[in-house]
Amino acid sequence: MFGWLAVVSLATFVISGISLPWLLTRLPKDYFLEMDCPVRPPWPRQRGLYWAWRLLKNLLGVVLLLAGIVMLVTPGQGLLTILAGLWLMDLPGKRRCERHLIGRPKVLASVNWIRHKAGKPPFQVSTVREKIAS
Repeated sequence: MFGWLAVVSLATFVISGISLPWLLTRLPKDYFLEMDCPVRPPWPRQRGLYWAWRLLKNLLGVVLLLAGIVMLVTPGQGLLTILAGLWLMDLPGKRRCERHLIGRPKVLASVNWIRHKAGKPPFQVSTVREKIAS
């Protein structure tokens, strides 16, 4: 059991170290300004593929979430695994939580530093004053 957890922990660490910068540089600069808008398949013919993809993505998210919870009490990257699982799952309020997290000055500075190193423009986020006004 501990051997498998060690393998999953190492894999999660390596995959997150590679995929996080890759993902952050692929997002548009106004990603955190957009409101919640559900993505629908382009035409009805792909509806089955769309729902199969959502199901697989959410199942993987649940597996990572549960593995992360186990890794909190055993050796491993528990918090990273939990965050990866939550990121994959379709949860109500997730976009609002993402916008709140990216609005923190140190988080935004770190993320924009990664984007700067990749030659991408910094993320645009709404300020607290803009949120209160709307």
